[in-house]
Amino acid sequence: MSHFMFKLAHISDIHLGPLPRLSIRELASKRITGFVNWHRNRRKHLFGSTLDVLLQDIASKNVDHLAVTGDLVNLASGIEIRTAAEWLTTVGDPAFASVVPGNHDAYVPGAYEKSMRAWYPYVRGDHAPAEWSEEGHIFPYLRIRDRVALIGCSTAVATPPFAASGYFSPRQARETVNMLRAAGEAGLFRVVMIHHPPIRGATSFYKRMIGIRRFAAVVSTGGAELVLHGHTHLNTLHWLRGQTGPVPVVGIASASQGPGSHKPPAAYNLFTISGAPGSWNLQAERFSLNPMGDAVSGESTDILRR
Repeated sequence: MSHFMFKLAHISDIHLGPLPRLSIRELASKRITGFVNWHRNRRKHLFGSTLDVLLQDIASKNVDHLAVTGDLVNLASGIEIRTAAEWLTTVGDPAFASVVPGNHDAYVPGAYEKSMRAWYPYVRGDHAPAEWSEEGHIFPYLRIRDRVALIGCSTAVATPPFAASGYFSPRQARETVNMLRAAGEAGLFRVVMIHHPPIRGATSFYKRMIGIRRFAAVVSTGGAELVLHGHTHLNTLHWLRGQTGPVPVVGIASASQGPGSHKPPAAYNLFTISGAPGSWNLQAERFSLNPMGDAVSGESTDILRR
């Protein structure tokens, strides 16, 4: 087998700003709580330039693919969804970047459909229909890049005010297991992307993922080599039981988080995948924004060490 090496970067929780002006009708929904929350808390710490610094550093690493695990927007208004679609085109070709949605991308009823239609080239599987349709299911999707299978799952659902939970459905679980099995039989390194951490206790109750046990069963039954998530705005490492050993479950800080907050500054994960089926080698490094907020430094190497 020829020598194989694949570099995968992971960012999450983009929260593209600034917040747009919203109409009274738009604010007469769950968005009013998000609007107040943003002005009270996030506005002070989320900076657009931070995201640019991160992306420039990722570009300098010559990565093969970029995984984006949700929350591209704040309140999922029409202008934010369109802005996010334009931003994605600046990040790279749809073949280069894979996206799964977060709870903010489905902030109010109807927002999920608008987001998925606008970002469809970045959330469609390799063999999915060319055009998005409300009848079909996008998730889970399968994208194959070199010897890496990227499996995108969605936990994005509209929730009541003050809730930010996610839902992993039985249908998605069944289809994800089948995808993981097929990818494993094809000798591919399997990366699962999901927004909410599929780990019990990783978030407060109102932000949790419903279907955590179901997801754990998917990984142990179907097999996977790596799980990536966002949502918590934290740099974390957990493990799930896999078929041949523990599977790393890796979270990352918000890609727009400036320095000086109680949450860690913006960061990205860089995974280097090599080897062959049965003897995969996975190296993981984390690069974080410096205290000045104008550059990125290698904050943590070998983040998979237990």
